[in-house]
Amino acid sequence: MHGSGIPIWFFIGVLLLIYGLMIFGYGVFEALIGPLAPVELNYLHTPIWWGAILAVIGLLYVVKFRPGRAGK
Repeated sequence: MHGSGIPIWFFIGVLLLIYGLMIFGYGVFEALIGPLAPVELNYLHTPIWWGAILAVIGLLYVVKFRPGRAGK
């Protein structure tokens, strides 16, 4: 497994990107349709912010640790 050439951080970045996009999508849906349950401070749209942050961090990891960047 050590010689596969794909760092574990690449897969962590992919997971963060996927989860970030899912949370961001839910946040956009919630902003358009309205909250599914009454929540305090709903006007802050935290799913949109956290989804975007996770997606950006995941994208940075995917780009930095993408396969094919041998020894960099």
